[in-house]
Amino acid sequence: MEVSNDPVALATVAPMAPITSQRPVRTDLESSIPKPYMARAMAAPDMEHPDGTPDHQAHGLSVLQQHVAFFDQDNNGIVYPWETYKGLRAIGFGVLFSLIGGLFFNLTFSYPTLPGYIPSLLLPVYIENIHKGKHPSDSGTYDTEGRYMPVNFESMFSKYGKTSQDKLTLRELWNMTEGNRLTFDIVGWILNKFEWGAVYIIAKDEEGYLSKEAMRGLFDGSLFHNLAKENNASMEKKIS
Repeated sequence: MEVSNDPVALATVAPMAPITSQRPVRTDLESSIPKPYMARAMAAPDMEHPDGTPDHQAHGLSVLQQHVAFFDQDNNGIVYPWETYKGLRAIGFGVLFSLIGGLFFNLTFSYPTLPGYIPSLLLPVYIENIHKGKHPSDSGTYDTEGRYMPVNFESMFSKYGKTSQDKLTLRELWNMTEGNRLTFDIVGWILNKFEWGAVYIIAKDEEGYLSKEAMRGLFDGSLFHNLAKENNASMEKKIS
């Protein structure tokens, strides 16, 4: 196979498009991640974890399904509003936010994931069909089938991580959601900011950064399991 040596063909910056230099992309991904452009069905790799999250079990689920599966309290493949509420409480959110967030999540994603066309008043979210709930104006880290795109995950940090390459400030996180906005996609704008805002609140470090590892854990759901363990340990410590 012939390899191109044409500098134009391999350029990641166009002189007449300043935005391409303001939001650069990494060109060294293959030094750590095999085929970073290839969508991963069950693992969420990055430069530091080329095989995905250690000890995190996929159980045959897509990465997007893993993201939602934490909230399936009885493991029946369906997430009801009260399960979303319990999951949000488990990772450390307060009662009011968990009530509103749980209802918002199920109201938004129930109908797109239903196996039929008749709405359900119980607002179930079917994990099998969660890919149908993927909304625009996101980072593109999930593809339309719920697989994980390593190159798009890494691009969030090369494009918007001006303070550091392995974490984002609140301002940088805001800039990322602004940069991903699609024209007239008001619902996507709201969902994107709501989701990342909630993650920032619950997972930011002591210095106010959202780490790359926390963000990667969000995509495969391992962040939720880690936060639940930490929150449970904290509660037990207080009791004792």
